[in-house]
Amino acid sequence: MLRCICGSRAGSILEPIAAVPLNDELQRARALVIKAEEEVLSKLADKMLAEIDDIQNLLQIIIRLDVITARAKYSLAYDGTFPDIYMPNHIGGEPSDSLSQGATTSSASSHPSRRNWKLYMPKSYHPLLLKRHLEDLHNAKKDVVDATAEIRRNLLGKHIEGNDGDARLASMKLRVSELEKNYPVPVDLMITENTNVLVITGPNTGGKTISLKTVGLASLMTKTGLYVLASEPVKIPWFDGIYADIGDEQSLTQSLSTFSGHLRQIGAIRSQSTHKSLVLLDEVGAGTNPLEGAALGMSILESFAETGSFLTIATTHHGELKMLKYRNDAFENACVEFDELSLKPTYKILWGVPGRSNAINIAERLGLNFVIVDGARKLLGTANAEINEVIVDMERFKQSFQEHLQEAEHYLMLSKELRESLLVAKKKIADHAVKLKNRKTRAVLDSASVARSLLRSKLLQQQLQFRESSEVESEKGRVVSSRQSAEDLEQSKSCDISPGGRSLSSEASKAAGVDEQSKIPVAGDMVHVPSLGMQVVVSKVEETKGEIIVQAGNMKLRLKLKDIQSRRSRTS
Repeated sequence: MLRCICGSRAGSILEPIAAVPLNDELQRARALVIKAEEEVLSKLADKMLAEIDDIQNLLQIIIRLDVITARAKYSLAYDGTFPDIYMPNHIGGEPSDSLSQGATTSSASSHPSRRNWKLYMPKSYHPLLLKRHLEDLHNAKKDVVDATAEIRRNLLGKHIEGNDGDARLASMKLRVSELEKNYPVPVDLMITENTNVLVITGPNTGGKTISLKTVGLASLMTKTGLYVLASEPVKIPWFDGIYADIGDEQSLTQSLSTFSGHLRQIGAIRSQSTHKSLVLLDEVGAGTNPLEGAALGMSILESFAETGSFLTIATTHHGELKMLKYRNDAFENACVEFDELSLKPTYKILWGVPGRSNAINIAERLGLNFVIVDGARKLLGTANAEINEVIVDMERFKQSFQEHLQEAEHYLMLSKELRESLLVAKKKIADHAVKLKNRKTRAVLDSASVARSLLRSKLLQQQLQFRESSEVESEKGRVVSSRQSAEDLEQSKSCDISPGGRSLSSEASKAAGVDEQSKIPVAGDMVHVPSLGMQVVVSKVEETKGEIIVQAGNMKLRLKLKDIQSRRSRTS
């Protein structure tokens, strides 16, 4: 059985009767699912509504952390430099206390000359130029890797393309080497404390506008917490505002020409800028009569130099603006360098030197007809040519000075390295001398210890020998004493008895004892030393000192006469 489902324009659909309840059940199940989802979403929405304040706060914290992480990743990816930031002081335009303390203390101490700069940005890069160069280099290296892998796959698959693949790979490697060699030229911007207005001149396509944008972007990056893209530590004021008039402000809808567009923009900047602001003016006084434009540009820059800004940087082609430096100390000249041999700009800034537009030379390099070029040189006149020659000499002198300065810095660095090497060598010599002295001291102490051990052993041997000889001598003394006692006993028996009833032999023995105690021994006598408990042989008698020198075995001793008991016997 089939059920017919009819619909306008859709034709007829036949459905089996057995599938009708199943289809209805499926539709009911889908409706239940949708209803359950709506209930869940409604409950979640109610819970979120109750915690909506905390959720919004959490979202803001996550956004802040994400921004901080993005800043850190960008600064690390492009090898940025932590800026030394300070607050501009409106009194005399001198910098006040630094804002970036702690992290910049070491860098400021290592660069003491940076204290004299209002703006110090050596070897700084334009972020977009550096980004484009790194991306081109990355893509070129990726192309080399892909081409190498493709050639390898073809070789494994035995699909030989011939020399086309190798030639393409060689051209890619050549492009990589060229990109690595042609790294973006950094800009050196070092403005002294007394300078309020910097006038940059030079040829078109020389890098004047890039210099302006580099300063402006570096100041904005500093205020937003980003590192500055520079190879060396930088010093940047904390500007309260950054104002720029760069590019063509022509507008057909507002009936503004190039000149009027610039004037409107400069007027707005002049009304809003303060003594703590940065003002960037590109091609000031351009777009109108050169004489009137130069006069207007001079007046504008003098106005900014007085009270209009903390620092103003302007680019121009008007020669009159180059003369402001020589009548106002608040002005400084700079120019972008131009290579006269290759007729190409070097994108380097020369300080204190007014530049030339080099329009005729650039036109010649771009292939303009030489007849037109020669005519332009003739119309320019000899006076301007002489001025240009003076500027050229100044540029050469400045370039030579920079080369000598770099050479002096190189030799200074070498001298510092040699001094450090000398200090290291001196320390090594001192350490070696201390080690050698300690080694000698240890050797002397070891030798002294060995000598003490030998002396101690020798002394013990001498003491043993002395004891043995003392025992032998005392044994001999006892034998002699026993013999002498026997003789005295026999002699006493033969003696008469005295009238008083006393024995003559006892009186004689007492007298002999007194004589024996008072008798001074002579060399060779055998004497008894009670303190030693032994008999010794007299070697020398010093009667005036009351001393004698005796031989006790292998040792000689100096004794007092009162410390001995004299004997009559002599050694054989």
